[in-house]
Amino acid sequence: MPDLPSAARVVIIGGGISGCSVAYHLAELGWTDIVLLERKQLTSGTTWHAAGLVGQLQSTQNRTRLAKYSADLYMRLEAETGLATGFRQCGSMTVALSTERREEILRLAGMARAFGVEVHELTPSEVGAMHPHLNLDGVVAGVHLPKDGQADPGNVALALAKGARMRGARIVENVKVSTVTTAGGRVTGVDWQSGEESGHIAAEHVVNCGGMWGRDLAARNGVTVPLHACEHFYIVTETIPELQRLPVLRVPEECAYFKEDAGKILLGAFEPVAKPWGMDGIREDFCFDQLPEDFDHFEPILEKAIHRMPMLAEAGIHTFFNGPESFTPDDRYYLGEAPELRGYWVAAGYNSIGIASSGGAGMALARWMTDGAPPFDLWEVDVRRAQPFQKNRRYLRERVSETLGLLYADHFPYRQMASSRGIRRSPLHEHLKARGAVFGEVAGWERANWFADAGQPAEYRYTWGRANWFDNQRAEHMALREGVGLLDMTSFGKIRVEGRDALAVLQTLCANDMDVAAGRIVYTQMLNARGGIESDLTVTRLSETAFLLVVPGATLQRDLNWLRRHLGDAAAVVTDVSSGEAVLPLMGPKARDLMALVSPDDFSNGAFPFGTAREIEIGMGLARAHRVSYVGELGWELYVPTEQAAHVFETLVEAGTEVGLRLCGLHAMDSCRIERAFRHFGHDITDEDHVLEAGLGFAVRTGKGDFIGRDAILKVRETGLSRRLMQFRLTDPEALLYHGEPILRDGKVVGHVTSGNYGHALGGAIGLGYVPCSPGETGAEMLASTYAIDIAGRLCPADASLAPLYDPRSERVKL
Repeated sequence: MPDLPSAARVVIIGGGISGCSVAYHLAELGWTDIVLLERKQLTSGTTWHAAGLVGQLQSTQNRTRLAKYSADLYMRLEAETGLATGFRQCGSMTVALSTERREEILRLAGMARAFGVEVHELTPSEVGAMHPHLNLDGVVAGVHLPKDGQADPGNVALALAKGARMRGARIVENVKVSTVTTAGGRVTGVDWQSGEESGHIAAEHVVNCGGMWGRDLAARNGVTVPLHACEHFYIVTETIPELQRLPVLRVPEECAYFKEDAGKILLGAFEPVAKPWGMDGIREDFCFDQLPEDFDHFEPILEKAIHRMPMLAEAGIHTFFNGPESFTPDDRYYLGEAPELRGYWVAAGYNSIGIASSGGAGMALARWMTDGAPPFDLWEVDVRRAQPFQKNRRYLRERVSETLGLLYADHFPYRQMASSRGIRRSPLHEHLKARGAVFGEVAGWERANWFADAGQPAEYRYTWGRANWFDNQRAEHMALREGVGLLDMTSFGKIRVEGRDALAVLQTLCANDMDVAAGRIVYTQMLNARGGIESDLTVTRLSETAFLLVVPGATLQRDLNWLRRHLGDAAAVVTDVSSGEAVLPLMGPKARDLMALVSPDDFSNGAFPFGTAREIEIGMGLARAHRVSYVGELGWELYVPTEQAAHVFETLVEAGTEVGLRLCGLHAMDSCRIERAFRHFGHDITDEDHVLEAGLGFAVRTGKGDFIGRDAILKVRETGLSRRLMQFRLTDPEALLYHGEPILRDGKVVGHVTSGNYGHALGGAIGLGYVPCSPGETGAEMLASTYAIDIAGRLCPADASLAPLYDPRSERVKL
């Protein structure tokens, strides 16, 4: 019988590199009573056959921070544990074969500089000098990251396991967790089996590090962990005489990576259309298994690889390998506590970057479990971003056939997924489609991003330059600025908080004052104890005991989770009512004129001031009109019962011909909001960003009494700011901003652009980004500096501002 305790503080399920990292870091933080259970043997799922690449640069600053931590950890593990990890910093190199890919990798190099990663841009001849076996045919540029590396994945995991054991963790193989037990909405432990033996371990916390088993394991408890296994192929050559040590080489346009190891070359592939695996489940005895060879599937990659590295034509193939790895719908892994079940944690779904990510992910999760909050903003990998419908198996099977290939596809701005689409649709979807809407997807919602003109193909054509919809966006943008535009924002998350204690709950959670009259709308943030922004929302008081919270569709699960976990024993109920109403923002200087054509109600400033909501008649139906704006113009958001949405839309469109109504998409809304310097949650404001640093002090009321984050606000007011969110306008009207571009102050990199778009009314690209400052530094002193933005290695001068560059006194929303 296995030597297992009857109780532990935490049980970790899965003995791959992820589970071993979590155990190691919890033990490092002083946790005792740690038990890790592995169904077969350590590393026997995916870890053992991973390629072992350790790239430090990821798509965002905090994912890069985690990957850099992994590299540092693997470098010191051998000295600490006595087990060799095989880690060496051989560097990595990515080459571009087109001008578009050159733009991408040079922008990535700029991000690396902003994130503190050493990077060097290479000419084709410099690429050849660094990798002499490479055929330079078509190579136009390269980038080199000298501190990237490679490691032996299995040995790294075993070293982490040994480090955990050295600090008292118990790691047991050949024990399968059959059930995670629960009571009262939280975990209570696990039931386990080992051969004919079985038992129970009581535990406060359970961590699902189940890899490709993670989805089904989570589903048994109603927890959403959307991932699915795909086949991943590589070959290993015979020993090549006198092969020198080489950096890891990526040729993304040919879907290939090359790794030199012990005198051999490993060639791996991320083909455009992958092969999902395990649709009928994973057999019980799966352990260190390979999948059947499929040379026909791999052959197109191999042909291009031989052309790129001719020496492969003479090298024999020692190993043709096919093994399963888990992928997620958005190519980002899952970390954090599941919103459905307290004490149920997840670290899984690494999308073939598990070796590079698991060291940092294990550290971050351990600190999150210890402190009750993540060590820094981890929203992009937070398990709460997963939508419940995404655990659907057919959805996952179709989506991951695309996401594997997207790892090496062009990462164009605004690129949309092609698979598993049309799942969540507004009641107006077909109306918009018939009028030229081109849709994007967020959290499964189909949203009209722009509208094609008559005769124009209603499709994206991706580029780093001005997109095929740039002029469409301009026309929609200017309609919102000068005329009137109609959008569909049904994807908003809508939450009712009601009950005797609803006001008290919201006063505790929100930084602004919620004790307002019925019909008033309050813009506010929900903060954490550090003053960081957990949610950015509007709250409408519907009655003495009922409030409507409107949040981004992408954060709905996160926001519901935050509210419910802070209810305590309050007499209040939190209900997701998102599907009950469509939302039609009608925005622009002529919005009042159009409303007068479709409704007998009074929309004058005196009768219907900014920041109020009330029921109106519209057409032959009823709606609730909210006078707010995310574009910075006069307008109303119309909340319409779902079954009346088509009627209200048709009424507005028919009457709109008289005032020049234009249908507008989300791209135009975003370009308007960034001109007005409205913040975007997840980019400009996160749980790591202090509400005062973000320039949102106007939405804070410390005098109302205690609330979460109040002490942190008072402290910063006393000590002063250490950084401020600034707005930038490029002086070159042709340059474009997206996000991640380095910000230079007086010639020195000080930060990066958090979000960017083109400001059509302001005549240039607009970006937001944080700039460090000394506590006593005034705004005038910050603005006295010279600013520039690094775009693919080109420094573009920028005008900086602390006030919105468009309508700084907020006069237009109150016309």
